[in-house]
Parts: sequence; structure tokens; C-alpha cells
Amino acid sequence: MVPLNHEFFIRIARAFPLLKIFRIFNNESQLLCNLNKRQLYEIAEYPHLTSLDMIFANCDYLEQLLNQRKTYAPCLTELRVVYDDLKIVTNNFKRQVTRRNCANVKRIYMIIPLVHSKDFCHYFPLL
Repeated sequence: MVPLNHEFFIRIARAFPLLKIFRIFNNESQLLCNLNKRQLYEIAEYPHLTSLDMIFANCDYLEQLLNQRKTYAPCLTELRVVYDDLKIVTNNFKRQVTRRNCANVKRIYMIIPLVHSKDFCHYFPLL
């Protein structure tokens, strides 16, 4: 597989402005394609995205799509993730830069059930 860089997500957002469901199957880290590209990027906007499936994706892509400095997804209401990846990307549900894209999530599907912490509940207030 080939790692997907930020430009890929910008192109998807432009090519499919009405995209509602986004599923990524890629376990290659973005680290390889972003080594020399540490500048600020244009934000990928997904104004109609409601469902994001990251079960079979490297956690880099979860960070890419939840980080408000990289992606804007105001209608995201359903998230399919590996709990450990979500915990890493959100820094144990305390990271501010990923909070905005999680604020409207009403359903989370995870491989491993968990006991929700106080921080988890604040991060996903609509659950």
C-alpha cells in the first residue's frame, strides 16, 4: 500500500463535496510521505460527512481526519475506530485540536468495549 498524504484528503474533499461516508483501508503510516512537508496545510472540508470508518486504517489517518487544523467535519455523527488509536490521537481525550470534529458524534463503534472515563464523556457529549 501507498501512504496517503494530506493532499490526497484535500483532493477527495474537492472531488466529492457531498461525501457522507468515508472508510479508509490503509495501514501505511503518513510519516513517510510527510517527512519533508511540515508546513501548514489547507484544511480539507467535508461539510456533509456523517460517518467515518477507521477500523482498518493507521492511526495517522484518524489524526488527519479529527485534527481541526487539517480537517473540518462539522456533521460527523458516527465514528468506527480502534479504541487504542482514538485514545492516542486524542491524548486520552484531552487534546483540544481534535475535540471540535468529535463534538457532534452520537455513535461510536469500537472493536473492544470499554468503560467510559469522565474525559471520554466530555469529549463526546452527545453519546
